Amino acid sequence: MITKEILKSLPKGVQGPNYDINTIKNGILHFGVGNFFRAHEAFYVDQILKDDPEWGIVGVGLTGSERSKKKAEEFQKQDCLYSLTEVAPDGGRSVRVIGALRDYIMAPEDPEAVLKHLVDPAIRIVSMTITEGGYNINETTDEFDLDNQNVQNDLKNPENPSTVFGYVVEGLRRRREAGVPAFTVMSCDNLRHNGNVAHKAFLGYAKARDPELAAWIKENAAFPNSMVDRITPSVSQEIRDRLDKEIGLPDDLPVVAEDFHQWVLEDRFANGRPALEKVGVQFVDDVTGYEQVKVRMLNASHIMLCFPAVLLGYEYVHEAVKDADLRANVETFLNKDVIPTIKAPPGVSLEKYRDSVLSRFSNAAVGDQTLRIAGDGSSKIQVFWTDTVRKALEGKSDIARIAFGMASYLEMLRGVNEKGDHYTPNEPTFKDAQWVLAKSDDFTTALGLPAFDAWRDLDTAALDQKVVENRKIIREKGVKAALPAR
Repeated sequence: MITKEILKSLPKGVQGPNYDINTIKNGILHFGVGNFFRAHEAFYVDQILKDDPEWGIVGVGLTGSERSKKKAEEFQKQDCLYSLTEVAPDGGRSVRVIGALRDYIMAPEDPEAVLKHLVDPAIRIVSMTITEGGYNINETTDEFDLDNQNVQNDLKNPENPSTVFGYVVEGLRRRREAGVPAFTVMSCDNLRHNGNVAHKAFLGYAKARDPELAAWIKENAAFPNSMVDRITPSVSQEIRDRLDKEIGLPDDLPVVAEDFHQWVLEDRFANGRPALEKVGVQFVDDVTGYEQVKVRMLNASHIMLCFPAVLLGYEYVHEAVKDADLRANVETFLNKDVIPTIKAPPGVSLEKYRDSVLSRFSNAAVGDQTLRIAGDGSSKIQVFWTDTVRKALEGKSDIARIAFGMASYLEMLRGVNEKGDHYTPNEPTFKDAQWVLAKSDDFTTALGLPAFDAWRDLDTAALDQKVVENRKIIREKGVKAALPAR
């Protein structure tokens, strides 16, 4: 395992922190210490700590699962250090040890330790990667869901929270009481206007708890929007073992990511921020244009590729994009359905961006899994496809590729591919009622899933019919038979 001692004698080719990790002070608390956070936010912060050592990160895990407990133990054993391997499409590789994460707390085991950090004046930013569906927004009302049982539990016992909403709002309450300035709440999830979504969620909880506290938070805290981008696959035990052997660095917590990374962030902070512009973060007044390009091109085409790829039995994204038919469908989707309806930010070529997307998908060294990309499809469809679908329906333009994508998603939820192999679809927001719809033998029933709610105010009769037709073709003749004409 990696420890502070190993930093003194790293293997050749492995870059260590260019600062003394013992001098780093904590300025950020982060909920959701997953691979993406470790390859993105922590990667950026790591590069500024030599000149700005007051922005170390305290990581917080919210779940008490055995997997989470094991992860926490591994972080502590490794002094919260881990390796990041960046891989290029041509196979080139670089490895560095990241030291930005300076502590890791399991919230269920020590909630008061989390709250102590949250009220500490040194903590000026609270960031999070809690997934697209983690903000507890009711899909029907578009408001914070106060009926959620965990939220109800926190509202009944607010000083001993269990949810991210309870922790953040209780932390802000204690800061107000202690005369400590509010912190910035910084979402790093793959959501359009993620700061606005976070604002709605946390203020929704705060209003239910204490309207006066909510007013103080609204006045004093900040919720900047951001656009985040880096493909970061899961790391299996097999990949861990291979990395250990190839790199010569024993690491129980390695992260692998593509060599591409981007972070566009609104410069709206309540209580200071690190100078991340020095390491490539773009600070802007409005991220909307950048969000549109990334979400509607990269993310939207990622799931357009992977839903049918899972059905065809492709395990990895780079395998799927090598399939000429699937690649052509994604290219046509971008060229005909997406690019004509996007206004690019200044200096951004949509055609070059399209080409970079397809190049990134072909990066075999990343080894990204199609089932990972296809996971949480309900939330992803709402975020990544809605604008494109609405524009097609409103303009009465071609819906063939969208219908194929929707049909592929619904067939994928059945959990069996064309080869007869079974897998487990990951839909963390589904309850029993949604699974009943998804598993129904009636091809139309699953159209009532929340994935498609965002355009139900429009006339969807032709689209629904096309989806049903495609599902029948996929079921009877296979995915390739249902692919739209180019």
